[in-house]
Amino acid sequence: MKTVKSIVLAGLLALSPALGAGGAALAQDNGATAAAPALATPVDADPKSSDPGAPADSADANVANASAPAPAAKVAAPPRMKPTEGIGMPRPGEMSLQEQFSPTGHTARWLHDIILLPIITIISIFVLALMLYVMVRYRRAANPVPSKTSHNTFIEVVWTVVPVLILLAIAVPSIGLLADQYKPAPKDALTVKVTGYQWYWGYEYPDNGIPEYVSNMLPEDKAKANGEPYLLAPDNRLVLPAGRPIKLIITGADVIHAFAVPSLWLKMDAVPGRLNEKTVFIEKPGVYYGQCSELCGARHAFMPIAIEALPPAQFDQWVQSQGGTLKGAAPAASAAAAPATAQEKI
Repeated sequence: MKTVKSIVLAGLLALSPALGAGGAALAQDNGATAAAPALATPVDADPKSSDPGAPADSADANVANASAPAPAAKVAAPPRMKPTEGIGMPRPGEMSLQEQFSPTGHTARWLHDIILLPIITIISIFVLALMLYVMVRYRRAANPVPSKTSHNTFIEVVWTVVPVLILLAIAVPSIGLLADQYKPAPKDALTVKVTGYQWYWGYEYPDNGIPEYVSNMLPEDKAKANGEPYLLAPDNRLVLPAGRPIKLIITGADVIHAFAVPSLWLKMDAVPGRLNEKTVFIEKPGVYYGQCSELCGARHAFMPIAIEALPPAQFDQWVQSQGGTLKGAAPAASAAAAPATAQEKI
């Protein structure tokens, strides 16, 4: 009897895995059948549809459409700014530096007009007067017996000390200006990459996701039609914000160029294989013209630069019109979405 019971138990133990697998499969089939009606009844499903897969596809499409962001409205670019004669460009008969529209430009023009020019003028007049006096006083007719004086301590001390004082008067503000010109840009500065080519310029906005576009000189008829100075007007300008710090990364693609805008006291070599940095702050909206200032080949004279400085709001509008993103816009959107997600979880 014990032997029979052992055989029966052994058989049941042998058959138990198969019975368990069959039950699990039956449970899966029943679960799938029960879940099917839930997928088969979407809100927008067509009740006349005979395709069993169609309701599921419609539900997936509804979910995808609900999660996809709405297409952004196209933002129109601000109108092209008209230049103002005498601002950002040379004036007829102008003998001094152009009017400046940047902090370093004001310092440089003050150094040039208030310190350097008076010192140069005084020294030139003094030397001219001294030469005329010597020519008249010590000519042969007035001085038949030449003086044999070979040494004068007082004069030697004067002409040693006075030049040293003059150089100190020039050096102190000059060193301050040099330091200001190479001061690094603040962290919140807009970064723009400028590339010199033979013979045009390329501008790229990595902070805003705007790819490089090129700038070529306008023909004379189109420049005059736009009311712009010929040889200084390009088709595409470098658009920058006024009143915001800007960091220019300047390089060259083929030979050495120089990116120069005199009215902003801006000049930096564009050297192939090297990234030169220049900080710019434009005080007033306007159009500021410049040219390549390094001999770079046959069409060196036809590489104009035009910076269109827009008010901050219009610059943001221009960035959006080019398909770019405003700096700091993505973090703000994420922060705004966070409270809504928290409410949904609650």
